Amino acid sequence: MCRINPRVDFAFKKLFGSEENKDLLISLINAIISPTDQITEIELKNPYSLANYRAGKMSIMDIKARDKTGKWFNVEMQISEDFYYDKRAIYYWAKLVAEQLGDGMKYRELKKTFSINILDFDLIPDTDTFHNLYKILNVKTGQADTLHDVFEMHYVELSKFKKAYHEIATTLDRWTTFLTRAHELDKNNVPIELAVDKEIVKAIEVVDRLFDDDERQIYETRMQALADVESQISSAWDKGWLEGREEGIEKGIEAGIEKEKLNLARSLLDILDVETIAFKTGLSQKEIEQLK
Repeated sequence: MCRINPRVDFAFKKLFGSEENKDLLISLINAIISPTDQITEIELKNPYSLANYRAGKMSIMDIKARDKTGKWFNVEMQISEDFYYDKRAIYYWAKLVAEQLGDGMKYRELKKTFSINILDFDLIPDTDTFHNLYKILNVKTGQADTLHDVFEMHYVELSKFKKAYHEIATTLDRWTTFLTRAHELDKNNVPIELAVDKEIVKAIEVVDRLFDDDERQIYETRMQALADVESQISSAWDKGWLEGREEGIEKGIEAGIEKEKLNLARSLLDILDVETIAFKTGLSQKEIEQLK
């Protein structure tokens, strides 16, 4: 059984964001994007680095990459529920687009940019479909066209994936099964539905030997921190502080729970970036910076 949970962002970053595992990242991306955009080679722009993590340069565990044709990809695993993740995803996609243009470059040099968001919670209402794609459409025709074919936003909501092994049919089905059921998988007895894919088999084989002793300690600490965050958010829900998102925040302020929000923000500092903490708590970024 896999002892490492690949949904924990620290593990996900090393598994898919390391040079030696670029084949896994290529397979995962190709499972999500369209057949016409398939990639064969990729360059990691922010590869996993323990030194960078310890130096605080890797507080956001996304994976940035570019393929040989110039297309850009941002892949992120989000395990903790985030009420405003849709806005966060747009923000990071826009940052990646802006980063493409260096001094003297022209707008025509901008390449298609894909935002791939793998979520361990439900985000999109009124649908049971676990993979949803957003593009820029012509409202009158209801169609996408080549004029604005520079943007794709993908959401893979793991909690909506309900397929049994005998129902697995696609590479995305196999990757989603790996991410959601790694704790059930034995590298010496891989289900036939997964064994047909050599990248899935490799992922099952390597996930438990990802970390040295220092990294495993960081992983365990991050696991505990995530559990603590979930507990605090659950408690906030139980007390009605987060009902209705913005409305709940206003109620919370009126109820005099500013101190509780600060405590929640303080507990998130080691595992989330300032912008996300602001989204989760309703505090300003300046207030959160002061907590540091």
